[in-house]
Amino acid sequence: MAAVTGKNTKGTLRVLVAGGGVAGPALAFWLTRAGHRVTVVERFPALRASGAQVDLRGQGIEAVARMGLLDAVRGRLVDEAGVAFVDSRGRPKATIMANTSGKGRQTLTSEYEIMRGDLVRILHDATKDDAEYVFGKSVDGFDQDERRVTAHFSDGTSGEYDLLVGADGQGSRIRRALLPPGFDPYWRVGMHMAYWFVPRIATDTTVRDTYMAPGGRQIMRRSHNATETQVYFVLREDSAEASAIHRAPVERQRRFWADRFHDAGWQTRRFVEGMEASPFFYSQEVAQVRTGTWSRGRVVLAGDAAHCASPYSGMGVSGGLVGAYVLAGEINRRAHDLPTALARYDRVLRPFVDAVQAEANPRILRVGLPMSRHAISAFQNATALACFLRIPDLVARLSKEDRGGAWTLPAYADARAA
Repeated sequence: MAAVTGKNTKGTLRVLVAGGGVAGPALAFWLTRAGHRVTVVERFPALRASGAQVDLRGQGIEAVARMGLLDAVRGRLVDEAGVAFVDSRGRPKATIMANTSGKGRQTLTSEYEIMRGDLVRILHDATKDDAEYVFGKSVDGFDQDERRVTAHFSDGTSGEYDLLVGADGQGSRIRRALLPPGFDPYWRVGMHMAYWFVPRIATDTTVRDTYMAPGGRQIMRRSHNATETQVYFVLREDSAEASAIHRAPVERQRRFWADRFHDAGWQTRRFVEGMEASPFFYSQEVAQVRTGTWSRGRVVLAGDAAHCASPYSGMGVSGGLVGAYVLAGEINRRAHDLPTALARYDRVLRPFVDAVQAEANPRILRVGLPMSRHAISAFQNATALACFLRIPDLVARLSKEDRGGAWTLPAYADARAA
């Protein structure tokens, strides 16, 4: 990676993006089309085209459409018809189907459900010829002045750039170095999640099953292809052990989840046994990232590193795509004046992020994790009645806004699809 000490007279910037997931490549898409030179560094040794099912909603769908990639996404969609709340025998107590009318807002299941790995591949394929990708390397630190930012890499090398973008996820190292020492960006409410894959069986349908067990425990099953089923364990627990387990070795994480759910019932035994052989396993705390600023000097945050709405919100991927679009749009408008561009990025995007985070408030999400059998029964009965009256369907179809409120995607003259 060649060192650059500044931008040229035409306003072309040398941009380093830390993180090759969703927000980083989406940002590279728009910046390279405006002529900027973009390098994406990813700490994993290869494209991290893995992960569980994600969805596109509202403004996120529009962002993909403006990239010209909506047909590519449609070609990789997961067939998920809706969400069923089931009892310990697997019998549906209430079912909320996806809104496929093309009007209103999405329900619990989006019209655009896709595996994270497939979306990552689509974004990488759309940018690999224009942006430089470097795998097996991370940004361990940086220094900056008024003219440049110097990134220090994990292999001992350094490089000079006009802008450093931290798109390195919820646990962002760039954010840790950007914010004041001791600042905690996480808004925690005692919710935790783990997910992995197990072999699909004949009774695994295209409707996602959601099962609740006493003690604030929830199990979700959703099948994304003919041979695999995704398993999600969600736990409501406010303890130091639960918060620390996500940083422990994977074997300890698996033991933790197996212990917490061993008596939950339904298909727990099948799922726990499948956990050991799963090619994929991930454990994390359900939290929001909230900071008062997304930039300092020539360093800026994007995606979950800036404004994670929580993995339970349904808006993490859409938020990353929308944020990348806005950040690139403001940079492309004012490449000669980065301080103004980054200030505008914050001012334009903040109302959208605030609306999404308010709606995905983890304290509200805890309602879906009842502690007692009586509370579970009350939740299921209320949901069954609402479904009988078609309230979820009517609300979805008649709503004028999806998540993110009335905020609309800005128009940027320089942000043109290929």
